Amino acid sequence: MHWVLAHQGGWDEIMVFAGPVAIIVLLVVLARRQVPPPEDGDDEPPGP
Repeated sequence: MHWVLAHQGGWDEIMVFAGPVAIIVLLVVLARRQVPPPEDGDDEPPGP
């Protein structure tokens, strides 16, 4: 049986879209892990 990645019921077109989206989501998750959470302090802005 010969395997072809094009025109197999649409799943290959879905992967063309889902692959880059999954990579971007992974990069965002990894980047957010490295950023420390903001410290809870006063909700008032610093004044003069």
